[in-house]
Amino acid sequence: MASIKLGGATVNQTPLDWEGNFNNLVSAIHDAKKEKVHLLCFPELSMTGYGSEDLFLSYWYPKKALAYVQKLLPFTQGMVVCVGLPLRVGQLVYNCVAVLEDKEVKGFVAKQFLAIDGVHYEARWFTPWRAGEVVSFDFFGQEVPLGDLIFEVEGVTFGFEICEDAWRGDSRPGFRLKDRGVDLILNPSASHFAMGKSRQREILVTESSASFGLTYFYVNLLGNESGRMIFDGEILLAQEGFLLVKNPLLSYASYQLVTFEYSTAKSRKEEVSTDHNKNEEFAKAVSLALFDYLRKSRSKGFVLSLSGGADSSSIAVLVAEMVRRGIQELGMEQFLSKLHIGGQENSYKDSNQVVARLLTVAYQGTENSSEATFQSALQLADSIGAEFFHWSISEEVASYTQKIEKALGRKLSWETDDLALQNIQARARSPIIWMLANLKNALLLTTSNRSEGDVGYATMDGDTSGSISPIAAVDKAFILQWLRWAQHTLGYEGLRGVNSLQPSAELRPLENKQTDEEDLMPYDVIVAIERLAIRDRRSPADVYLILRDELDLDPGRLKEYIQKFFRLWSRNQWKRERLAPSFHLDEFNVDPKTWYRFPILSGGYEEELRELAGLD
Repeated sequence: MASIKLGGATVNQTPLDWEGNFNNLVSAIHDAKKEKVHLLCFPELSMTGYGSEDLFLSYWYPKKALAYVQKLLPFTQGMVVCVGLPLRVGQLVYNCVAVLEDKEVKGFVAKQFLAIDGVHYEARWFTPWRAGEVVSFDFFGQEVPLGDLIFEVEGVTFGFEICEDAWRGDSRPGFRLKDRGVDLILNPSASHFAMGKSRQREILVTESSASFGLTYFYVNLLGNESGRMIFDGEILLAQEGFLLVKNPLLSYASYQLVTFEYSTAKSRKEEVSTDHNKNEEFAKAVSLALFDYLRKSRSKGFVLSLSGGADSSSIAVLVAEMVRRGIQELGMEQFLSKLHIGGQENSYKDSNQVVARLLTVAYQGTENSSEATFQSALQLADSIGAEFFHWSISEEVASYTQKIEKALGRKLSWETDDLALQNIQARARSPIIWMLANLKNALLLTTSNRSEGDVGYATMDGDTSGSISPIAAVDKAFILQWLRWAQHTLGYEGLRGVNSLQPSAELRPLENKQTDEEDLMPYDVIVAIERLAIRDRRSPADVYLILRDELDLDPGRLKEYIQKFFRLWSRNQWKRERLAPSFHLDEFNVDPKTWYRFPILSGGYEEELRELAGLD
């Protein structure tokens, strides 16, 4: 029988923050030594950060990562440490794990399968390693093995599946590792957050441990590393099909260490219970993403145009949750220190006062704005502690309108110039809210959601103006139900007003009683169409044939909605290309820089829509 103390450490890294990344690794190693850990596993690419993009293609970047591995060696005395890094061999770059033991490099294991779907573009930077191949690599004058390796510590043999390696069915390295008789498989990962994905990982880890008859240990990266992708820092361990370890996800800490007493002897341990709630996952992920974005950009806070509607209200609450959750986990002093406002912890008595320091909101009304939305915005801002301003932009709108009327030699009217008269209101709000953000040295939060991105229901250089777009990856139907959940479960009674309103852009005269769904279609229909058309990449005809049986809609009306969706989708790709950076939060998104690419100019599905029209 062999036994060791096994450790997994998730770290919140940042590309090009060499010393910060290194210090996180060293701090975790230090804690692991105090816990008497024999074998410590860090996540994939934990030396550089996964989101280094085309830096991986340079010659100097992998070389510098290797130098930091050398710098890490003295800290590995008396233990084994596994750390991820890019490794260049000639013209090719490999995604590797360095295995360090007692101040020496024992070898480098290279990833065999690359993630090339959804938000992942690994084949742009890395070359997959061939199974079974081992070569010699020159590590600062020392020849060490590189390739498909297994190792041993204190009588326990272990090998690796690096993230995507584990998701390749019968081709995955785990089967070959089983045949080689390993006791333990380590999976250092950089697996992006998506609502519901933690459950998928639990299934992978438990089923892998059962299929291979061994212990399976999974360690993921943590935090909003480089802007768009969020990592939840998940650490999982399973034996014989039972999940024995799972840590709290989406921590505000710089690193988390989890340990486990491992033995090759068969013994039944207590299985952990898990809970998965999409609303809670969303709140935790966006809160952490905002926190990391704020501190890593070294901005002084956030500015938000708070309309009193659902989208901007959800973002205001998410900033308040960022503060509440961060203080709850880190304490006031460390929370403020991480945001570079240390030394002022005695100035704040509660989270509302910190929100007042970090979040400034403004209600920008026009003659088409209602008293109900103003009161909704005011009530919410007051309840969470945000600094609140309000002003009218009617003068600016009138000035622009009069200038163009004079140039054109005619009056504008809602009958002939509806779209232009709506858009000028949204655009007139942009310069002053940007000015406020500049004066505050703050990030401007933009409020578009995924449903609006689908169909272009947003004004470029208007409501799309901003530094980041926190909810652009989730649909409007989800936002509406999440706000109700936040009111009743999280206790945000300031949402009572917004939750009583029908979503409206409030850009047409009030007597028109404008609503989003009348302008577009019911939000649940948009969600149903986009899941088939965008997530599943189906044709208009396929979408109709599936939804005809699933939705309680007149077939003619359903065709109209599908035609409208595809026409608006193809017409508005240029808008999606210009949206502010957004967080990846769901199983798919419409951001062309991460998940779904589409031509800016196209034939607009016209032939496919004619085929749709001919269906019964």
